Order: sequence, then structure tokens, then C-alpha cells
Amino acid sequence: MANEQNPFTTFNFSVQLTIPNGQSLGLSSPLCNSEFSEVDGLEMTMEPKTLREGGNNTRQIHLVGPVSYANLTLKRGMTANQDLWKWFIACTSGVRRGVKASGVILMYDEAGTVGGNARVRYKLTDCLPTKIKAPSLNAKDGILAIEELQIAYGSLAIELA
Repeated sequence: MANEQNPFTTFNFSVQLTIPNGQSLGLSSPLCNSEFSEVDGLEMTMEPKTLREGGNNTRQIHLVGPVSYANLTLKRGMTANQDLWKWFIACTSGVRRGVKASGVILMYDEAGTVGGNARVRYKLTDCLPTKIKAPSLNAKDGILAIEELQIAYGSLAIELA
């Protein structure tokens, strides 16, 4: 009989972004830790190079081409912690212009919680904030204020625990 495994749930995860020497910018270390309600953009795409062999009109040859990555979108309830805003400002101006972070996103199994049994680890390198968005303000709705951060990353690796 095959080994039955339950699929992972999408609500059991944590995110950690770390900037080397982030304290010199007045930022926390780690920059953020398990504060997000939504993560999107863990995606790799490979564009194959397509060749045609001379004289063979019925077949194409596909070779491995360049890999590109989607932008990571992180959403969270806004708090008094402004480290993500400070990071964006540090990246776009000043002496530390372009300071990059590394990131880890952990998925937990159905029995685990944050700090419990991590089953999948996504590792991101060369993270650079490309967009930060304040929450929409509307006095009549009375909903949670959600801020959004978009990050470009240089590489994505996945590890199973």
C-alpha cells in the first residue's frame, strides 16, 4: 500500500527576512518574523530555447533557457513597526542604497504551528523591495489596515524537511 500523506494547508506558514548588519540602518534583526497574513509569488519560470533541425519539419528541439522569478507579495496587518518602510527608504536613497535581504518562508504540516514542524523551506536570496503600499483608508468599513510589500528576489530554492 502506498504511503499516504496529507496535503499541506496554506494558512500554516511563517516568513523571515534578514538584512546583514541591519542594525546599522536602525532595523530589527530579523527585519520581520512571522508577521504576514498572505504570501504570493513563490514562482520560477524557465523559457526554453526552441531549435529546429534542418530538414526535419515535424520536430522541435527544446533546450533549457533562462530562469526568471516572480515578485514576492507580502501582506500583513499594519502595526507601529515601520522596519519594512525604513528598508524601502534605505534601498532607494542614502549610503546603503540597494541593501538586500535574504528570506526564508516555512510551511508547517497540519500538526505544526509557527515554531513547530516545518516541512517545506523556501529560501530567497538578493531580496530587494520594489513596492510598498499603505492600507486603503476608509472610515465607514472598520476593517483591519493591511499593508503590502513587493520584493524582487534573485533566486529561489526549496527544501523538504
